[in-house]
Parts: sequence; C-alpha cells; structure tokens
Amino acid sequence: MAQRIAAMRVATCMERETDSNPHAIDTGEGERPNENFDAKEVQDVEERRAGSSKVVHEVVRLQGEEELERPVLALLLSGLAAGLAMSLSLMSELSLRSHLPDTDWAPLVYYLGYPVGYVIAVMGRLQLFTESTVTAVLPVASAPSWRNFGRLSRLWTCVLLGNLVGVMLVSALMATEVIVTHEQRMVALDILSKLEMQSWTKTLTMGIPAGFIMAAVAWVLPNAKGNQLGVIVLLTYAIALGGFAHVVTGSSQSSFLWLSGRISFADAWLGFTLPALIGNLIGGTGLFAVLAHGQMRSDLSGEE
Repeated sequence: MAQRIAAMRVATCMERETDSNPHAIDTGEGERPNENFDAKEVQDVEERRAGSSKVVHEVVRLQGEEELERPVLALLLSGLAAGLAMSLSLMSELSLRSHLPDTDWAPLVYYLGYPVGYVIAVMGRLQLFTESTVTAVLPVASAPSWRNFGRLSRLWTCVLLGNLVGVMLVSALMATEVIVTHEQRMVALDILSKLEMQSWTKTLTMGIPAGFIMAAVAWVLPNAKGNQLGVIVLLTYAIALGGFAHVVTGSSQSSFLWLSGRISFADAWLGFTLPALIGNLIGGTGLFAVLAHGQMRSDLSGEE
C-alpha cells in the first residue's frame, strides 16, 4: 500500500510538471523530440530519457518518508539483516585474497568481493545506515520540524545499532571458528593484521568519500532503469579501490580483529567506527543530501 501511494504521488508530481509546460515530456525535462520523428521514435526517446532532478528528488524523498514511518522493531530487524549481509563483503574478499598471489594487481581482483554485501542490502531493500544519510534526510530537509528530526534520530539509531550488531555477530562466529575453519581464520587474521591502522583524523577523512558514494547510490538508482546491479557494484567497488572507510563493512574487520584479541576495544570502536561514522555522515548528509536538495530548490526558484 505504501509503495502504491508513493507511486501515485510521483505520478502526480510528474503530471503537474508536464501541465506547467505543455511542450515537456513525461519526465519533465526539456522539450519534446523533433517533430519529424514518428510515434515509435518519440516513444523510444522518452523511454531513454532520465527523470528530472525534481522527479528523482521526489522518488528518494518518498522512499525516505516510508522509512521514517517504519516501526522500531522493523527497523532493528532490517538493520540486523543488512549487517549480516554486509559481513559477506568481508568474507568474500578474504576468500578471494586467499587464492591470489601477493602482487600489485591482486587487489583489483579480490576487491570484487567487496560489493557482495551491498548488492544484497540495497537490492533487498534492507536498512543500511549509509543509504539513509540521504533518503531519510530529504523529508526532513523538505519539511524541517522537531517531529521529523526525532523520526530521523530514531531511524538512524535503530539502523546503525542493527547494522553493527549484525556484523559483530558474524565476526564473533568467525573468531570462534564456527563458520570458518581454523586455517581460514588464521589466513584472515594474517591478512587483516597487515592492514595499517590509520589515525583518527585520517579515518574520518576517508569516511567522507564513502558516505558520499553511498548517498550517490541511493540517488542514482531511480534512473538506473534495469542497471541497478551494475550501479551498486561499480560504485561500491570504487569504495574498496579508494580505501575509503565505510562504518559498517569496516566495523566487520575491526570487530573481528578485536574479538580475536589482535586490537583493543578502543582501537576497534573508538579508533575506527566512531570517526568512520562521522565521516560517512559528513559525506552522505553534509555534502550529498544538502547539495541534492539545494539543486532541487534552485530549480524551483529558477522556474518561479
């Protein structure tokens, strides 16, 4: 029901946009195709055109409204499921690493395991914290109020808690050799122990691009038109290649090292998770959500 209501609202938005400009096509962007085109060619052009920034903004905003209305238990369970799924990124990456030589080109291959958890979480419509830094923020930015700020805080708290509990559960099962063999655990420890611990400030800085990219995933998907898988894989692969700090996937690594006794609690949660969280918020909400919403407001002001 909520999805049908959201679809009706988007359709209404597009109709209003077309009515305001009789020469505009359904996407609300630009003029009609060349009048020398036949009906089929016109239809092909319209089907290939991306939705306007206002339409995309409305789609993402309505998705955020739906998320903000979900009950606490649903958010917690969905966040937990997303955390469990995100742990597959670490496990897939480690599995690929264990079969590759230690060469300069090896990261290009084993980083292909990094998007696995994101594909499950995003396409499965599970609650992933870094996605909500733009989807759940747009309704608040469109109608700021104490009630909306409260709903946003509730969603972020539940989703982040669920995500971190999910990755820590899988890390605990790996550390106690329940879902991996002793040899696999030792290989994972050898690989992860070689990762250089960055400073607090560096982790925060590297978290900003990761937050921006994940917000971009949520923004681009409405126009992906059947290419959602490619968008998710490409953009999250870029996070791995850049060595950017994602609060959820990074916490799966740090919690595994902590539960295995290789790093302290402070190093795992205060030295990585906290600065990565702040960086993701800055990149997703402080940069992308503000810029995306500001773009839409500027378009409306220009039309007026």
